[in-house]
Amino acid sequence: MTVSKSFQKFVASEDGAVIVDWVVLTAGIVALGIAVLMSVSIGAVDLGDKTSVAIEDTTMIDHSS
Repeated sequence: MTVSKSFQKFVASEDGAVIVDWVVLTAGIVALGIAVLMSVSIGAVDLGDKTSVAIEDTTMIDHSS
């Protein structure tokens, strides 16, 4: 097989393109998941801080005496 035919066979092959598509799609999905987790975690930490402050500010009434 000559170099020219070998190169033409390589260019016509689509196996590598399919793998690249899957890698790009998977990377996009992972990046989107990380972005969602980061935005949700910021809100969750803020809500936790506000809840902690609200609990600390409450007073307990002792009804036993």
